[in-house]
Amino acid sequence: MSRLSRRDFLRYSGATGAAAFIATTVAACSGGPASTGSVGAGSDTDLITAVIGYGNDGSWDPTQTASAFAMAANNHIYEGLLETDPITREPYAALATALPSDVNATNWTFTLRQGATWHDGQPVTADDVVFTFQRILDPEANVLTGSFFRPFLQEVKKVDDRTVELVFKFPFPDAAPRLSIAKIMPKHVFSQPGAWDAAKGGKAVGSGPYKQTAHNPKSNTTFEAYAGYNGPRPATAKKMNWLTIVDASARVAKISGASAEAQIADNVPYANIEQLRQQGLTVEGGKGMNHMFLMFNTATEPFDDVRVRQALHYAIDKPKMIEVALKGHGSASSSFLNEQHPDHRRAATVYDHDPEKARALLAEAGVKDLSINLMSVNVSWIVDCLPTIAASWEAIGVKTTLEPQETTAVFTKMDQSQDYQVVAAASNPNQFGMDADLILHYNYVPGGVWMKYTKWAESDDAKKLFALMDKATRELDQAKRRELIHSYLDVIAEQAVLYPVVHTELMTAWDPKKLSGIRAQAYPGINLLQARRA
Repeated sequence: MSRLSRRDFLRYSGATGAAAFIATTVAACSGGPASTGSVGAGSDTDLITAVIGYGNDGSWDPTQTASAFAMAANNHIYEGLLETDPITREPYAALATALPSDVNATNWTFTLRQGATWHDGQPVTADDVVFTFQRILDPEANVLTGSFFRPFLQEVKKVDDRTVELVFKFPFPDAAPRLSIAKIMPKHVFSQPGAWDAAKGGKAVGSGPYKQTAHNPKSNTTFEAYAGYNGPRPATAKKMNWLTIVDASARVAKISGASAEAQIADNVPYANIEQLRQQGLTVEGGKGMNHMFLMFNTATEPFDDVRVRQALHYAIDKPKMIEVALKGHGSASSSFLNEQHPDHRRAATVYDHDPEKARALLAEAGVKDLSINLMSVNVSWIVDCLPTIAASWEAIGVKTTLEPQETTAVFTKMDQSQDYQVVAAASNPNQFGMDADLILHYNYVPGGVWMKYTKWAESDDAKKLFALMDKATRELDQAKRRELIHSYLDVIAEQAVLYPVVHTELMTAWDPKKLSGIRAQAYPGINLLQARRA
């Protein structure tokens, strides 16, 4: 999937998520100092201060990142040919002037918005679009977003200075919302030597409604409205200051009380919801793909045996986990997809809490006196879930050692092919999109980073799965395609190589006396393109 620094992939993406993809992809490792609240401030009504519960020191390269913070910020800084509404995920024309007239065609032609300019004042041209897609499609660069486009997109060609043509390998109607992932980047900036490293480190030059004005890793990032923007969703605030505060208590403090610095915060801890509501804040949640998953090293015995993987899932007391750790804001996974997803169907194998079945599967596999070191990211809600996992595994005779640590450390060990047994982490592919094909190819793709970690991709079961997934990608009949999706979801559930334990609700809090137009989203980060200071 990607040759980005593998730890960037999941490092702060949605925790993930993921990279997330956990990431990011998952979450960050440190928060910013209290003094960052005043950075970049104008008058009180000119500024929106946000508290983001993920790190801002992951990759900022739009072709590579799964950082929750960077992806949310890039949605304000950059544009795709098409963008999607952050809640409905319906596509709309952004740098392009119109949506495709025929989504089943194999050639899509787009005209660029007249007068669109980069934040340095240079005009946006077809050369920039071609440059961006060449990087995305380049198998040598092998960037993270490439896996979302290479299966169906053959090439992107310049027609004239304001017109481009996308040539598909086969009809792929889902390409319209997916184009929002491909943030167009200025060729004159990022074709320079060392520019991609600069992008990873935080350099951002886009054509969107906000331009980045300062970037302080592990502290904050500031923005101001771009006066030259002439697109469909202009900036509604003159300035923004986004604080990165991963520590839950410090994050809550920034938006709490009479001296609160922030008007909005994401990743609100479940334990603080009522407190914030009593202080007059609005707290709303979004249910989506955000999940805690278990990932097994199938090259290490006995985790190469599907019965062992299944037993460990059956053993987990998910109702207790949801009640104690998630305060009711979660649901046990009945499929890889969350229950609110339009393509969800209860999988043929569902891991309801069944310790007797877990013991039987271990006995059938001939496994006795199993000891597990469960390595996990140190995302707060994940850490809260770990005691339930340990108690559940101890109850079936599996000795369990918990090892939560910074996300960077977890994935550095796997990047270096250090030995591990089982990892617990968070992910939310909804950062990239909603279609099932995208979500599943996020994790299950030959050559992808996740399959590298699991060491499963070369197995016969994996090869059959990948072939079934490719068949579904090419299927135009929606009913047949959905059946193929359900078929491969059943395989993924049965194999339990990388599989969700619970899906959770992500909470956003804001001060309705100071902000309007906020909509809580079901994936990490925030979107303030329709927010207004009251």
